[in-house]
Amino acid sequence: MRLFKAMSVALFLGLAACGTTYGPEGPPMGTAIEVNQLEAELLALGPDVDPEEARRAAEIAYSYTHRLALEYEITDPPLIHNTKVNMGLKPRGLCWHWAEDMENRMRAENFETLDVHRAIANADNHFRIDHSTAILSAKGDAFDEGVVLDPWRKGGILFWSPLLEDEDYVWVEQSVVHAKKRAEMIARAKREGLM
Repeated sequence: MRLFKAMSVALFLGLAACGTTYGPEGPPMGTAIEVNQLEAELLALGPDVDPEEARRAAEIAYSYTHRLALEYEITDPPLIHNTKVNMGLKPRGLCWHWAEDMENRMRAENFETLDVHRAIANADNHFRIDHSTAILSAKGDAFDEGVVLDPWRKGGILFWSPLLEDEDYVWVEQSVVHAKKRAEMIARAKREGLM
């Protein structure tokens, strides 16, 4: 088992040389054009979205992604960084760290025309690791009508997309995933006579 772990670590770290790596300045920050594009997408969520809030949310999404990349010490592609976090070599940077921190930062703005959601993909897929993200929607809209804000996917460079156009993941509301997992745990405990 020890040899397997050592070989796995060597493989992951070896793969790091094949991917994009960054220096101490971290991944590049979003450009003004990218911020403008995200702002336009947030405005397109509906006529009641306040332009100032859309602008602020877009600016925060990019600037906070960059800040977190520096705090998390992002220098490698996501899976390599995950390995380093799990080995205790890096402080944070798993997808749920990004999602939780982005969600909390957006909620701190107390937007009046935007809602903040959390979602998880691959929770039922045994071949892919589950993945978490934050989502912004127009106030009162369902999470799947929103825009995915995913800084993890590109290793500290913000990926965003309308949720229904995200070709890489099928998102489920975090509360739904957690409720299902709780029900499965309770059912298993009852089967095993622990309840």
